[in-house]
Amino acid sequence: MLTNLPSTVVVREASLRDGLQSVATIVPIENKLAWLREAYAAGLREIEVGSFVPARLLPQMEGTADVVAEARTLPDLFVSVLVPNLRGAEMAMASGAHMMTLPLSASHAHSLANLRKAPDEVVAEVARIRAARDASGSKTLIEGGVGTAFGCTIQGAVDPAEVVRLVGQLLDAGADRISLADTVGYATPDVVHDLFDQAVRLAGDQFWSAHFHDTRGLGIANVLAAMDVGATRFDACLGGLGGCPHAPGASGNVSTEDLNYLFTSMGISTGLSMEKLLALRQRIADWLPHETLRGVIWQAGLPKIYPFASTTPAHA
Repeated sequence: MLTNLPSTVVVREASLRDGLQSVATIVPIENKLAWLREAYAAGLREIEVGSFVPARLLPQMEGTADVVAEARTLPDLFVSVLVPNLRGAEMAMASGAHMMTLPLSASHAHSLANLRKAPDEVVAEVARIRAARDASGSKTLIEGGVGTAFGCTIQGAVDPAEVVRLVGQLLDAGADRISLADTVGYATPDVVHDLFDQAVRLAGDQFWSAHFHDTRGLGIANVLAAMDVGATRFDACLGGLGGCPHAPGASGNVSTEDLNYLFTSMGISTGLSMEKLLALRQRIADWLPHETLRGVIWQAGLPKIYPFASTTPAHA
């Protein structure tokens, strides 16, 4: 039984980054900007808007600086980006993004395949980025995102103790925030509960977000398990977009609309408009006509009892 439900949570929308980098379609910049504005209009106040990576490697991420510039004009929007290294971090700081996420794979094999660096080498890169950030006077926060925290398709099992060690190493290297991700959809609620409990206790106020893929249908269950031990911010993608190039057959992230339905059904405030989320999902389907979108609320529709009468958890 869940015993530690918050009264409010934050959904960080990742479809403009994790979602778009996982599809073949190249979305024009004008559609990206419309996507951003409509996500904001739906109530999203934390959005990961892109990656600072070479366009030759990820052409889907071209124009990220322009998306950041537009995002910075939207009041009270917290803008984050992904960076793979110091060069990307320098671009993120120049853009004025509020936060840059450096991904670290707890799986040694996945780290080498994805970043061509061992996990401890990524920790060292975080330290270099922190030094450069502080020397420049930039206020851009550094998030260490620990991926493959529950295993990966290359290495298989990942020792939870290694995940906790890397969380501590990232904090020591100067990361301002820490997140955990089930990159390939291996997590189960019992393991999520135990590992997030350790990570949240270690990172304290520096713990930032939980990132779950729904590859095996346990994304929502894993969200609940993480929330029960103190996680209050969750990554999601409209239409369940997202994936991992090293997880063949993997589906995307927990869908934003499904996650919003979960929270509102439990009386937990998100500040999001379901009507506007679903309208934007339809727009995304039009922009990505050859890509697969997922999500159960889109298929089943909202029940007649929605919106739910309760607005506050009974025990909050």
